[in-house]
Amino acid sequence: MKLEKYSFGIGDRFAHQGEAQLKAIIKAKEVGVDIVPVWNKSNREHQIIHSSPVDTKNEAEAAVRRLHWEDPYYVDADHINLKTVDAFISHANFFTLDVADYIGTPVSEEEVKDFLHISIPYQGTLKIPGIEEPFKVTTDDLTLIARTFLGAIREASAIFRHIASRKGADQFVAEVSMDEVESPQTPVELFFILLMIKHYGIPAQTIAPKFTGRFNKGVDYVGDVAQFKKEFEEDLLVIDYAVTTFSLPDNLKLSVHSGSDKFTIYPIMGELIKKHDKGIHVKTAGTTWLEEVIGLAMAGNEALRLAKNIYFRAYERREELCAPYATVIDIDPSTLPTPEQVEQWDGEKFANTLRHIPGHPDYHPGFRQLIHVGYKVAAEMGNDFLSQLRQHSDIVGRQVATNIYDRHIKRLFGI
Repeated sequence: MKLEKYSFGIGDRFAHQGEAQLKAIIKAKEVGVDIVPVWNKSNREHQIIHSSPVDTKNEAEAAVRRLHWEDPYYVDADHINLKTVDAFISHANFFTLDVADYIGTPVSEEEVKDFLHISIPYQGTLKIPGIEEPFKVTTDDLTLIARTFLGAIREASAIFRHIASRKGADQFVAEVSMDEVESPQTPVELFFILLMIKHYGIPAQTIAPKFTGRFNKGVDYVGDVAQFKKEFEEDLLVIDYAVTTFSLPDNLKLSVHSGSDKFTIYPIMGELIKKHDKGIHVKTAGTTWLEEVIGLAMAGNEALRLAKNIYFRAYERREELCAPYATVIDIDPSTLPTPEQVEQWDGEKFANTLRHIPGHPDYHPGFRQLIHVGYKVAAEMGNDFLSQLRQHSDIVGRQVATNIYDRHIKRLFGI
């Protein structure tokens, strides 16, 4: 199974927006941009929603059938590990091997020694074609890289082998993910991580490193844009060189996690993948849930009341809801609108505060991030929430499709 050049992770917390999401992908295809959809949902999200991996598969299949989609599509077991993967194996064909928590785990001296041996040809001056300045690589550098990342890649290999033993190694797409950490991986670290991936026998087709800057959930990129551009381009060139040097899959590409709404850097990424003729995988899952809340607010009456209640409860439970996402959100509680203030808002004011329109006077990134992590509140509402989604499916669906196509796809691909 070989992943296509451009792919979008279009996860859906509540499995109601598959058709709306796919409509955005179809619209891109109509203007000449071929993107394959990847419906993704993590084990953490399934536990919070009380759903199961088969629900994601069923949503994808239903959308594909109803909209007569004949191109490939994927269902991603997102952010899984050995403890959580089994429930996904029968229902997914894309597996995000999340090993961020294993960065820095102990490895034996023998493992370090083996890695240093295979890295001998790249010690000293490492010249990557296209990168002007060569990298200086010492034995101490490599030892530190080994002690930092070997344990994580060893774990990724164990997860991959476990899935392959059940499905067959060529029956799914493997992604290696190390993004939810504080420190970014440098391009030279990425090069040696790819050497480890080869060493441990993982035919990874995408890799999700931690990039420089903040990739917070559902809001724009925060960081040094010039530095990001430099590192992103160097990562592309490192992958290109590693593919030929290590005989990795020729379609290996960067994956951008927490990729939704990174509007500042979308044109940069688009420019660079075009310049170097490279693919990209972008995960935009959480932004769909936010558009559902926006649609409910715009619907008014009972639906607006429910949207407000989601915020009121999230406001009260902020610390609980934010804790699992601490590395990918930044909320200043002192700036959040109070429930008393929000109570006075009409649907337009609520929607404009939540909708990510850079420069709009009502837009509030803290408000948006809190609702982003507050989907647990909606899950606890059960059918009260789901019935409103169904009742207002037209207006909600329009928000979802417009958001993915107009704000994401068009910016990334310069349409």
